[in-house]
Parts: sequence; structure tokens; C-alpha cells
Amino acid sequence: MKPVISLYCFIDTTAQRLLTPVLPLVARLGFAATLLLFFLNSAKTKFGTSPFSPSIGGYGQILPNKAALVNYNTAGFNWLDWLIVMAGTYGEIILPILIVIGLMTRLAALGMIGFIIVMTFVDVTGHGVMIGALFDRHSNGIIDQRLFWILMLLIIPGCGAGRFSLDHILSRKISARRS
Repeated sequence: MKPVISLYCFIDTTAQRLLTPVLPLVARLGFAATLLLFFLNSAKTKFGTSPFSPSIGGYGQILPNKAALVNYNTAGFNWLDWLIVMAGTYGEIILPILIVIGLMTRLAALGMIGFIIVMTFVDVTGHGVMIGALFDRHSNGIIDQRLFWILMLLIIPGCGAGRFSLDHILSRKISARRS
């Protein structure tokens, strides 16, 4: 039994040594491959005639209940509504790009997790999307999908951006200047 345990420990240690350095890069590449264009295209639909003018679709996506209340007329929204829509729209652009290039990555990933939680809340309460259930035999609810998104993003605050990132380059330059 001792050789089996020794072999397992060797495999475990080797896997950890080999995978730990590349895990952040894999998480960032997985995010880029599956969610980057999703969020960038979603943000694109929220702009009106200028980069500071949300479309009615932007209001309708982010504030669906109020959009229905004002009959989808942009004149019915106030400055706070504008600020919420613009922050959400630019968050959909800036946070994913920061994650992919590896700049302020931990903070961007935490921001993206918060964004996904708020987005899910709006989808369920404002758009009537069925939340589904965890620990059931179906994996088709929105909660299942969003949990996987968040799980992928949690690797980044836990492990950092990895060696192939702007965070790593900046960190090395700052360390070299201090020496």
C-alpha cells in the first residue's frame, strides 16, 4: 500500500508544480474564448448616438422595469438611471479587457464577479429568466451557467494573473526599481 500512496503523492506534487503556474493563463484564455465577445457585443447594443448616450435598449436591458414604466422613452430616465446604464455598459467593456490583457487582473475579476451577480439578479427579477436550481439533475438553469462563469473568474483573484500578463511585467519592473 505504501508504494501506491507514494506514487499518488508524486503525481499530485508534480501536477501541482506543473499546473499552478499556468492556471491563471488558462482561466484568462478560457474567459477570452467564452465570454469576452459576449460582454463586448452586449455593451455595443447599449450605446445610442454617442459614447455617452445610452440607447433605449441599454436602458431596457439594465433597468427593464423602469423602461417598461416609462414606455421605453429615454426622456423618462433621470441622471442616476443614466449613470447606472453608463457604468454597466463601460464595465462590460473595461473589465473583460483588463482580465484578458492581465492588468489589475485581481480587481477586474472581482468586479466582473460582482457584475455577473447583478446581471443575474436583473435577468431574473426584470427579464423573467428562470433561475433554475443547484444540485438537481438539470444543468440548464441560469444559476448553473453563471456559477461556472464565476468559478472560472475566482481562479484569478486566488492565483493572480500569472506570468504572461501586464501585472507580472509591471510587478517585475517595480521590484527592479526598488532593488
